Amino acid sequence: MRILVIEDNRDILANVLDYLQLKGYSVDCAQDGLGGLHLACSAHYDLIVLDVMLPGIDGYQLCRRLREEARNEVPILMLTARDALADRLQGLNAGADDYLIKPFALSELVARIEAILRRSQGSRQRRLQVGDLCYDLDTLQVSRAGQLLRLNPLGLKLLAILMQKSPAVVRREVLEEALWGDDCPDSDSLRSHVHQLRQVLDKPFTSALVQTVHGVGYRLAEQQHAR
Repeated sequence: MRILVIEDNRDILANVLDYLQLKGYSVDCAQDGLGGLHLACSAHYDLIVLDVMLPGIDGYQLCRRLREEARNEVPILMLTARDALADRLQGLNAGADDYLIKPFALSELVARIEAILRRSQGSRQRRLQVGDLCYDLDTLQVSRAGQLLRLNPLGLKLLAILMQKSPAVVRREVLEEALWGDDCPDSDSLRSHVHQLRQVLDKPFTSALVQTVHGVGYRLAEQQHAR
């Protein structure tokens, strides 16, 4: 599981980072709102731990932009020293999944993270759609414009990641880690699988969905999101 921690207090950040890694999580971190927003939009995370009071843009704004602009449904646990009901409601209304008041025990933080992950995995969207492309995660059936498409298991996994993050760009290293872990076959393997995906998803149709962002990674989106 990969977690992004966005927290400007260095002591809190270091403690949370060490504890989460000790519990087996892979953790990235940011110390300001804009940096955290960039990471959240450009990589795949299973959960975000988000402080409210941040330089740049605050946690409320960041959460709202993730939900409304980036269409990112990653679970978010907000951290704040504010314990008033109005503050908690503001965080939840912005799109947060849970709220933890500072100071907190690291063991409670992990317990809340695990509870959110259990809920999100249980209620994860089972049907993905981008434009006229549909993917039913229960039946593993993929179709575009009503036409059934055939993909191998690795192609299905790659497609699911790109569709879940659409229209955001997914970095090469994120895709490689998701597909192969630490055992990526070689530097051309991802390119080869993306090519195969294009042959199935795009070649028979008039518009392309799979897009390369040179030097960064790939995205799956309708043409109006292309750059």
